Amino acid sequence: MSVLGGGRVAAASGEQPASSVAPRSLSYEFFKEKVEPVFLAKRAGHTRCVVCHTINNAPFHLVPLSPGAETWNDEQSRQNFELVQRVAAPGLLESPLLKHPLAQQAGGDPHHGGGQQFGSQQEPEWLTLKAFVLGMTK
Repeated sequence: MSVLGGGRVAAASGEQPASSVAPRSLSYEFFKEKVEPVFLAKRAGHTRCVVCHTINNAPFHLVPLSPGAETWNDEQSRQNFELVQRVAAPGLLESPLLKHPLAQQAGGDPHHGGGQQFGSQQEPEWLTLKAFVLGMTK
């Protein structure tokens, strides 16, 4: 048996821990309103996600911004939403979208070409990515 969030205990009957219980789908509206701004944000000492992840050789690819644009249009956002689903498995806290930009001492991957964008799991932008992966809609 293992303890789940909120003090619940997962029985040997096969109940999954909270970190692997998948919602039915990821929310496009949440992605467009909350997650895309994370990719555009400038964090001290780091390049914005959009800079590296619009280059063709980046494993996680975003659609390049249109010339002079500060954000993506609706069609581009839809394409980004399709692309992000390759690295954001619904309900899975081990998703690369969460692990890869997170500092190793905070539970992230040992290497991210853009540096560890988030030093802890308490940073608001990382919590936004987590909420997206866990299926938040608002």
